[in-house]
Amino acid sequence: MAHRRFEGKEHAASYLRYRVSPPQELIAEILAFLENMKGRPFDLAVDVGCGSGQGTLLLAPHFTQVIGTDISPAQLELALANSSAPNIFYRQCPAEELPFADGGADLVTSMTAAHWFHRPRFLQEADRLLKPRGCLALISYTLDMDLEYGQHSHTLTDICHQFYKNLLPFRSAHIGTTTVPLYKQMYDSCPYPDKEWHECLRMRRPMPLSGYIGMVETFSSYRAFLKQDPVEAHRFSQDFRNRLLSEMGESNPDTEITVVVKYFYWLACKPAAA
Repeated sequence: MAHRRFEGKEHAASYLRYRVSPPQELIAEILAFLENMKGRPFDLAVDVGCGSGQGTLLLAPHFTQVIGTDISPAQLELALANSSAPNIFYRQCPAEELPFADGGADLVTSMTAAHWFHRPRFLQEADRLLKPRGCLALISYTLDMDLEYGQHSHTLTDICHQFYKNLLPFRSAHIGTTTVPLYKQMYDSCPYPDKEWHECLRMRRPMPLSGYIGMVETFSSYRAFLKQDPVEAHRFSQDFRNRLLSEMGESNPDTEITVVVKYFYWLACKPAAA
């Protein structure tokens, strides 16, 4: 079974508000790979573990139909509320049991979610769904984000990396200290001859410091800490924020910083039918 996370309404709302969407540059890489392997038009994309639909929305202009799937009703409720594209639909289902016909999808993707799945079963389902020459695209990013703020960037990054290190005891054993090896294992196990591994794409995202703190508080490790000891978790986060502001020489938590997000991803094309 997949490991279930991000399902409470409050957590889902925070996820929608604070989590970064996949960059357009990365979506363009996926579409270019798909076009090179299969050619246009693009009919159906299935976004597995879509959460609140940030990535699903980015696919909508390029496909006749996009279906986002997730196991969390709270996440899908927000996805529906924030979806305006008429060609997007959502289904509640496990990643390992996708309720779609064989061979109907041009693209199966999962954006920062596949590490929670039962990975061999998910890859089998993706293979079943894909058309011949359809493509699989799995995207994620590491949690060791860097912060940039003038001459303080190096010290701010050091503070952040220490914060991430302190959260490691609360990481799920299912994903370990970093998810990169999990995605590499999936990549290595994929039998498709046409495949590409990419590590890493660094994207600079301006945001208020408060937005960055909000994003960190959506991490599964912080949520596990919060569940175990709410008072200490809030104190820990407050201290983190205050240390960053002190180093920046600022008092306003909405001061804009730049967060460097490090994406990694792999792409694979299902062979043509014999």
